[in-house]
Amino acid sequence: MTEKKQLGNTGLFINPIGLGINAVGGHNLYPNLNEDTGKELVHAGIDNGLNFIDTAYAYGYGRSEELLGEVLQESGARHELVVATKGAQRRQDGKDTMDNSPSFLKQSVEDSLKRLQTDYIDLFYIHFPDEQTPKAEAVGALQRLKEEGKIRSIGVSNFSMEQLKDANKDGYVDVFQGEYNLLKRQAEEDYFPYVKEHGISYVPYFPFAAGLLAGKYDKNKTFDDLRTNMPHLHGQEFERNLEKVRKLKDFAEAKGAETAHVVLAWYLSRPEIDGVIPGAKRADQVLSNLSALDVELSTEELYEIGSIFKN
Repeated sequence: MTEKKQLGNTGLFINPIGLGINAVGGHNLYPNLNEDTGKELVHAGIDNGLNFIDTAYAYGYGRSEELLGEVLQESGARHELVVATKGAQRRQDGKDTMDNSPSFLKQSVEDSLKRLQTDYIDLFYIHFPDEQTPKAEAVGALQRLKEEGKIRSIGVSNFSMEQLKDANKDGYVDVFQGEYNLLKRQAEEDYFPYVKEHGISYVPYFPFAAGLLAGKYDKNKTFDDLRTNMPHLHGQEFERNLEKVRKLKDFAEAKGAETAHVVLAWYLSRPEIDGVIPGAKRADQVLSNLSALDVELSTEELYEIGSIFKN
Protein backbone atom coordinates (compact mmCIF):
# COMPACT_ATOMS: atom_id res chain seq x y z
CA MET A 1 0.00 0.00 0.00
CA THR A 2 1.30 3.45 -0.93
CA GLU A 3 2.56 5.52 1.96
CA LYS A 4 0.69 8.79 2.04
CA LYS A 5 2.44 12.12 2.46
CA GLN A 6 1.15 15.22 4.21
CA LEU A 7 0.41 18.08 1.83
CA GLY A 8 2.45 20.86 3.41
CA ASN A 9 1.07 21.53 6.88
CA THR A 10 -2.58 20.98 5.92
CA GLY A 11 -3.26 17.77 7.82
CA LEU A 12 -4.34 16.29 4.46
CA PHE A 13 -2.53 13.11 3.45
CA ILE A 14 -2.14 12.27 -0.22
CA ASN A 15 -0.79 9.64 -2.52
CA PRO A 16 2.06 11.75 -3.99
CA ILE A 17 0.89 10.82 -7.50
CA GLY A 18 -2.32 12.74 -8.01
CA LEU A 19 -4.46 13.42 -11.05
CA GLY A 20 -5.20 16.65 -12.89
CA ILE A 21 -8.55 16.38 -14.67
CA ASN A 22 -8.64 19.30 -17.11
CA ALA A 23 -9.26 16.66 -19.81
CA VAL A 24 -12.30 15.35 -17.91
CA GLY A 25 -15.09 17.66 -19.03
CA GLY A 26 -12.67 20.35 -20.19
CA HIS A 27 -14.36 20.76 -23.54
CA ASN A 28 -13.10 24.33 -23.85
CA LEU A 29 -9.52 23.04 -23.65
CA TYR A 30 -9.59 19.82 -25.67
CA PRO A 31 -11.81 18.85 -28.61
CA ASN A 32 -13.77 15.59 -28.80
CA LEU A 33 -13.57 14.58 -25.14
CA ASN A 34 -15.64 11.58 -24.15
CA GLU A 35 -17.18 12.18 -20.73
CA ASP A 36 -17.67 8.48 -19.94
CA THR A 37 -13.99 7.85 -20.68
CA GLY A 38 -13.15 10.78 -18.41
CA LYS A 39 -15.18 9.41 -15.52
CA GLU A 40 -13.72 5.93 -16.06
CA LEU A 41 -10.15 7.18 -15.74
CA VAL A 42 -10.98 8.89 -12.43
CA HIS A 43 -12.66 5.73 -11.13
CA ALA A 44 -9.64 3.68 -12.22
CA GLY A 45 -7.32 5.95 -10.27
CA ILE A 46 -9.45 5.81 -7.13
CA ASP A 47 -9.74 2.01 -7.38
CA ASN A 48 -5.94 1.78 -7.49
CA GLY A 49 -5.05 4.00 -4.54
CA LEU A 50 -4.99 7.48 -6.09
CA ASN A 51 -6.63 10.01 -3.75
CA PHE A 52 -5.49 13.53 -4.79
CA ILE A 53 -7.66 14.94 -7.60
CA ASP A 54 -7.28 18.42 -9.05
CA THR A 55 -10.03 20.19 -10.99
CA ALA A 56 -11.22 23.77 -11.54
CA TYR A 57 -14.27 25.76 -12.61
CA ALA A 58 -12.34 26.80 -15.73
CA TYR A 59 -12.15 23.18 -16.94
CA GLY A 60 -15.33 23.12 -18.99
CA TYR A 61 -16.78 26.03 -16.98
CA GLY A 62 -17.95 23.73 -14.23
CA ARG A 63 -18.36 20.55 -16.26
CA SER A 64 -15.18 18.92 -14.91
CA GLU A 65 -16.42 19.56 -11.37
CA GLU A 66 -19.83 18.11 -12.22
CA LEU A 67 -18.32 14.92 -13.64
CA LEU A 68 -16.04 14.57 -10.62
CA GLY A 69 -19.11 15.08 -8.40
CA GLU A 70 -20.77 12.14 -10.15
CA VAL A 71 -17.68 10.00 -9.57
CA LEU A 72 -17.60 10.98 -5.89
CA GLN A 73 -21.18 9.78 -5.51
CA GLU A 74 -20.66 6.59 -7.52
CA SER A 75 -17.41 5.61 -5.80
CA GLY A 76 -18.56 6.11 -2.23
CA ALA A 77 -14.97 7.14 -1.52
CA ARG A 78 -15.45 10.87 -0.85
CA HIS A 79 -13.94 10.82 2.63
CA GLU A 80 -10.81 9.01 1.44
CA LEU A 81 -10.12 11.61 -1.24
CA VAL A 82 -8.41 14.99 -1.26
CA VAL A 83 -10.35 17.06 -3.77
CA ALA A 84 -8.84 20.33 -5.00
CA THR A 85 -10.65 22.87 -7.15
CA LYS A 86 -10.14 26.47 -8.18
CA GLY A 87 -12.10 29.61 -8.92
CA ALA A 88 -11.56 33.23 -10.00
CA GLN A 89 -13.18 33.43 -13.43
CA ARG A 90 -16.31 35.54 -13.68
CA ARG A 91 -17.79 34.49 -17.01
CA GLN A 92 -20.08 36.89 -18.84
CA ASP A 93 -20.99 37.15 -22.53
CA GLY A 94 -18.49 34.44 -23.41
CA LYS A 95 -15.57 36.21 -21.74
CA ASP A 96 -13.65 35.61 -18.51
CA THR A 97 -12.80 38.37 -16.06
CA MET A 98 -10.70 37.53 -13.01
CA ASP A 99 -12.36 38.35 -9.70
CA ASN A 100 -10.74 37.73 -6.30
CA SER A 101 -13.24 39.77 -4.31
CA PRO A 102 -14.41 38.11 -1.07
CA SER A 103 -18.03 38.03 -2.23
CA PHE A 104 -17.15 36.38 -5.54
CA LEU A 105 -14.83 33.81 -3.94
CA LYS A 106 -17.51 32.92 -1.39
CA GLN A 107 -20.02 32.38 -4.20
CA SER A 108 -17.44 30.39 -6.19
CA VAL A 109 -16.97 28.00 -3.28
CA GLU A 110 -20.73 27.58 -2.86
CA ASP A 111 -21.14 26.87 -6.58
CA SER A 112 -18.25 24.37 -6.58
CA LEU A 113 -19.73 22.55 -3.58
CA LYS A 114 -22.98 22.06 -5.51
CA ARG A 115 -21.27 20.87 -8.69
CA LEU A 116 -19.04 18.49 -6.73
CA GLN A 117 -22.03 17.20 -4.71
CA THR A 118 -20.09 17.52 -1.47
CA ASP A 119 -20.31 19.60 1.70
CA TYR A 120 -16.60 20.42 1.89
CA ILE A 121 -13.68 21.01 -0.46
CA ASP A 122 -10.28 19.79 0.74
CA LEU A 123 -8.26 22.45 -1.09
CA PHE A 124 -9.64 25.57 -2.75
CA TYR A 125 -7.33 27.70 -4.87
CA ILE A 126 -7.68 31.22 -6.17
CA HIS A 127 -6.96 30.16 -9.75
CA PHE A 128 -5.61 33.47 -11.10
CA PRO A 129 -5.03 36.89 -9.52
CA ASP A 130 -7.20 39.85 -10.42
CA GLU A 131 -5.80 43.38 -10.60
CA GLN A 132 -7.86 45.10 -7.94
CA THR A 133 -8.33 42.90 -4.85
CA PRO A 134 -5.64 42.98 -2.12
CA LYS A 135 -4.49 39.39 -1.95
CA ALA A 136 -4.50 39.22 1.86
CA GLU A 137 -8.15 40.28 1.74
CA ALA A 138 -8.98 37.58 -0.80
CA VAL A 139 -7.26 34.86 1.21
CA GLY A 140 -8.86 36.21 4.39
CA ALA A 141 -12.26 35.44 2.83
CA LEU A 142 -11.15 31.86 2.21
CA GLN A 143 -9.87 31.62 5.78
CA ARG A 144 -13.38 32.42 7.01
CA LEU A 145 -14.78 29.67 4.79
CA LYS A 146 -12.14 27.34 6.22
CA GLU A 147 -13.29 28.22 9.74
CA GLU A 148 -16.85 27.42 8.66
CA GLY A 149 -15.71 23.98 7.46
CA LYS A 150 -16.57 24.56 3.80
CA ILE A 151 -12.95 24.27 2.74
CA ARG A 152 -10.13 22.50 4.56
CA SER A 153 -7.11 24.29 3.13
CA ILE A 154 -6.23 27.34 1.05
CA GLY A 155 -4.25 27.58 -2.16
CA VAL A 156 -3.28 30.23 -4.67
CA SER A 157 -2.19 29.66 -8.25
CA ASN A 158 -0.42 31.73 -10.90
CA PHE A 159 0.40 34.50 -8.38
CA SER A 160 3.58 36.52 -8.75
CA MET A 161 6.03 36.29 -5.86
CA GLU A 162 4.83 39.65 -4.54
CA GLN A 163 1.20 38.56 -4.75
CA LEU A 164 2.02 35.34 -2.91
CA LYS A 165 3.73 37.27 -0.11
CA ASP A 166 0.72 39.57 0.18
CA ALA A 167 -1.67 36.60 0.14
CA ASN A 168 0.32 34.92 2.91
CA LYS A 169 0.61 38.03 5.09
CA ASP A 170 -1.35 36.29 7.87
CA GLY A 171 0.13 32.84 7.21
CA TYR A 172 -3.07 31.43 5.71
CA VAL A 173 -1.72 30.05 2.42
CA ASP A 174 -1.21 26.27 2.53
CA VAL A 175 -0.44 25.42 -1.10
CA PHE A 176 0.92 27.22 -4.14
CA GLN A 177 0.29 25.82 -7.60
CA GLY A 178 2.48 27.06 -10.42
CA GLU A 179 4.16 25.98 -13.60
CA TYR A 180 7.23 23.86 -13.01
CA ASN A 181 8.82 21.08 -14.98
CA LEU A 182 12.23 20.01 -16.22
CA LEU A 183 11.98 22.46 -19.12
CA LYS A 184 10.75 25.35 -16.99
CA ARG A 185 12.67 25.53 -13.71
CA GLN A 186 12.58 29.22 -12.81
CA ALA A 187 10.44 28.42 -9.77
CA GLU A 188 13.52 26.92 -8.11
CA GLU A 189 14.89 30.45 -7.75
CA ASP A 190 11.70 32.49 -7.61
CA TYR A 191 9.38 30.45 -5.38
CA PHE A 192 11.04 27.45 -3.75
CA PRO A 193 13.01 29.34 -1.07
CA TYR A 194 9.87 31.19 0.10
CA VAL A 195 7.50 28.22 0.13
CA LYS A 196 10.06 26.07 1.93
CA GLU A 197 10.59 28.73 4.59
CA HIS A 198 6.85 29.18 5.15
CA GLY A 199 5.74 25.55 5.05
CA ILE A 200 3.77 26.00 1.83
CA SER A 201 3.57 22.97 -0.46
CA TYR A 202 4.37 23.63 -4.14
CA VAL A 203 2.16 21.69 -6.57
CA PRO A 204 3.55 21.90 -10.12
CA TYR A 205 1.20 22.00 -13.07
CA PHE A 206 2.17 20.86 -16.57
CA PRO A 207 4.62 18.32 -15.04
CA PHE A 208 5.03 16.69 -18.45
CA ALA A 209 5.22 20.05 -20.27
CA ALA A 210 1.95 19.23 -22.04
CA GLY A 211 3.07 15.67 -22.84
CA LEU A 212 6.55 16.40 -24.19
CA LEU A 213 8.41 15.03 -21.16
CA ALA A 214 6.49 11.77 -21.29
CA GLY A 215 8.66 10.96 -24.30
CA LYS A 216 5.84 10.25 -26.75
CA TYR A 217 6.38 13.01 -29.33
CA ASP A 218 8.61 13.26 -32.39
CA LYS A 219 9.34 16.21 -34.69
CA ASN A 220 6.32 15.39 -36.88
CA LYS A 221 3.82 15.72 -34.04
CA THR A 222 1.08 18.33 -34.57
CA PHE A 223 -1.54 19.68 -32.17
CA ASP A 224 -5.16 20.84 -32.44
CA ASP A 225 -5.92 21.84 -28.84
CA LEU A 226 -4.53 24.17 -26.17
CA ARG A 227 -1.02 22.96 -27.05
CA THR A 228 -1.23 24.79 -30.40
CA ASN A 229 -0.06 28.01 -28.75
CA MET A 230 2.77 26.61 -26.62
CA PRO A 231 6.18 27.79 -27.93
CA HIS A 232 8.08 24.81 -26.50
CA LEU A 233 6.14 22.51 -28.85
CA HIS A 234 6.95 24.33 -32.08
CA GLY A 235 9.85 25.19 -34.35
CA GLN A 236 13.48 25.13 -33.28
CA GLU A 237 12.62 25.20 -29.59
CA PHE A 238 10.60 22.00 -30.06
CA GLU A 239 13.56 20.35 -31.81
CA ARG A 240 15.96 21.37 -29.02
CA ASN A 241 13.55 20.04 -26.42
CA LEU A 242 13.12 16.76 -28.28
CA GLU A 243 16.90 16.29 -28.15
CA LYS A 244 16.86 16.75 -24.36
CA VAL A 245 13.98 14.30 -24.05
CA ARG A 246 15.91 11.80 -26.20
CA LYS A 247 18.75 11.89 -23.65
CA LEU A 248 16.23 11.45 -20.85
CA LYS A 249 14.69 8.46 -22.66
CA ASP A 250 18.15 6.90 -23.00
CA PHE A 251 18.67 7.38 -19.24
CA ALA A 252 15.29 5.83 -18.41
CA GLU A 253 15.88 2.91 -20.75
CA ALA A 254 19.25 2.17 -19.15
CA LYS A 255 17.52 2.17 -15.78
CA GLY A 256 14.71 -0.07 -16.99
CA ALA A 257 12.08 2.57 -16.27
CA GLU A 258 9.48 4.54 -18.20
CA THR A 259 10.51 8.08 -19.13
CA ALA A 260 7.36 9.58 -17.57
CA HIS A 261 7.98 7.70 -14.31
CA VAL A 262 11.52 9.03 -14.06
CA VAL A 263 10.23 12.58 -14.57
CA LEU A 264 7.64 12.29 -11.80
CA ALA A 265 10.15 10.67 -9.44
CA TRP A 266 12.56 13.55 -10.08
CA TYR A 267 9.91 16.11 -9.04
CA LEU A 268 9.00 14.18 -5.90
CA SER A 269 12.64 14.23 -4.81
CA ARG A 270 12.25 17.99 -4.20
CA PRO A 271 11.42 18.81 -0.56
CA GLU A 272 9.13 21.63 -1.71
CA ILE A 273 6.91 19.20 -3.64
CA ASP A 274 4.62 16.77 -1.82
CA GLY A 275 2.44 15.77 -4.75
CA VAL A 276 2.21 15.99 -8.52
CA ILE A 277 -0.95 16.11 -10.65
CA PRO A 278 -0.22 14.76 -14.14
CA GLY A 279 -3.20 14.84 -16.46
CA ALA A 280 -4.55 11.90 -18.40
CA LYS A 281 -7.05 11.12 -21.12
CA ARG A 282 -7.19 7.36 -20.59
CA ALA A 283 -7.33 5.04 -17.59
CA ASP A 284 -4.14 3.23 -18.60
CA GLN A 285 -2.23 6.54 -18.39
CA VAL A 286 -3.46 7.07 -14.83
CA LEU A 287 -2.38 3.59 -13.78
CA SER A 288 0.97 4.02 -15.49
CA ASN A 289 1.63 7.27 -13.64
CA LEU A 290 1.03 5.54 -10.31
CA SER A 291 3.98 3.25 -11.10
CA ALA A 292 6.32 6.24 -10.79
CA LEU A 293 6.34 5.58 -7.05
CA ASP A 294 8.41 2.46 -7.75
CA VAL A 295 11.27 4.49 -9.27
CA GLU A 296 14.15 5.32 -6.94
CA LEU A 297 16.75 7.86 -8.01
CA SER A 298 20.15 8.28 -6.39
CA THR A 299 21.68 11.71 -5.73
CA GLU A 300 23.93 11.17 -8.74
CA GLU A 301 20.99 10.24 -10.96
CA LEU A 302 19.00 13.27 -9.84
CA TYR A 303 21.94 15.47 -10.76
CA GLU A 304 22.36 13.74 -14.13
CA ILE A 305 18.72 14.30 -15.05
CA GLY A 306 18.85 17.91 -13.90
CA SER A 307 21.98 18.50 -15.98
CA ILE A 308 20.27 17.39 -19.20
CA PHE A 309 17.76 20.20 -18.77
CA LYS A 310 19.99 22.85 -17.24
CA ASN A 311 20.17 25.07 -20.34
